[in-house]
Amino acid sequence: MESFGPFGKTARSLARNPLGIIALFLVLVYGFAALVAAFASSFTSAERLPLVYFLVLFPVLVLIVFAWLVSKHSGKLFAPTDFKNEENYVRLQARVVTSLAAASAKGESPATEAEVERIVRSIRARSSDATEPDQTWRDHVLWVDDHPENNVYERQAFEAVGLRFTLAESTEQALGLLKDSRFAAIISDMGRREGPREGYKLLDEARSSGNQTPLFFYASSSAPEHKRETAEHGGQGCTSNPQELFRMVTSAIIRRNAALVRD
Repeated sequence: MESFGPFGKTARSLARNPLGIIALFLVLVYGFAALVAAFASSFTSAERLPLVYFLVLFPVLVLIVFAWLVSKHSGKLFAPTDFKNEENYVRLQARVVTSLAAASAKGESPATEAEVERIVRSIRARSSDATEPDQTWRDHVLWVDDHPENNVYERQAFEAVGLRFTLAESTEQALGLLKDSRFAAIISDMGRREGPREGYKLLDEARSSGNQTPLFFYASSSAPEHKRETAEHGGQGCTSNPQELFRMVTSAIIRRNAALVRD
């Protein structure tokens, strides 16, 4: 392997994850194509034609496949070695799985490791740098519930992937926090001591004041009619399932951060 010099070292590093394998494959294919092209003068026109088609169509095909992978299977494009510390990655994933499994003891089926892995990888791969003081809200979530002790495991799962929380126990307190601070997302229960539809009251007042922070209800119902009513009030989701909540909130934050990076 030493005889390959720098190329051998580069090949070994690229072969550690799917993205690197794709890049290595492209280099090798075009390397062979270049060798064949060097001797193309000895080919007939009919023999050169397939080579021309290949050189033109191959990058288009690779682009299509790559776009499909990014849009449908982005979580599988990275390996644990892409993280600065592989042990931290393993511990992080285990913590998410454990926390969601504990939350699911309320009656829902636990999330699969593959599902959690996809979300963890996506957040770590696509979350942007939020070290500047005016950007720290991008990993900050407001959770409104008059019984925050009921959501300990759910918050632990979110915290394991780098999200932070501010807790509010009333609509009034939540609106005060929204007035003074910015958040990446809001999670709210529906009924509180103030009334059975306080979640909608919070959502309506936030939207009427111009606040468009994504808001998700984590309540006792996942019924289609409640999801429709949530959308009619301007909310982004409604569920009683901790797995679904985890997916919805993390996906919304990933999309929002990605849009900010593009802008």
